[in-house]
Amino acid sequence: MCRNIRPLYNFAPPATDDEVRAAALQFVRKVSGFAKPSAVNEGPFERAIDAIAASTRQLLAELATTAPQRDRAVEAAKAKAALGMHHGSESLIDHSFPSRYTPARRRVYIHA
Repeated sequence: MCRNIRPLYNFAPPATDDEVRAAALQFVRKVSGFAKPSAVNEGPFERAIDAIAASTRQLLAELATTAPQRDRAVEAAKAKAALGMHHGSESLIDHSFPSRYTPARRRVYIHA
């Protein structure tokens, strides 16, 4: 799944058309492998975005839940706090052993 596609359902206020289109764009980019299509593929690319956005709007309109609506500001604050905790803990990681995620030349040692 694309990391840039965010949940759009059950929020107050509801998802906007721009948010739905952005999610559709990310989906089409992921599936097609194109960040920006060539001139030849631009028509099918745009039609796919429009079709997926329409399907997404229909899905969001038809879904039902008993859960209370989530507040966008509260969810954004939670995500920001989680991101801060993640990056804040980075200084505690010993990168002395190379991994496929850390270049071997970058070594960070923790001094007590």
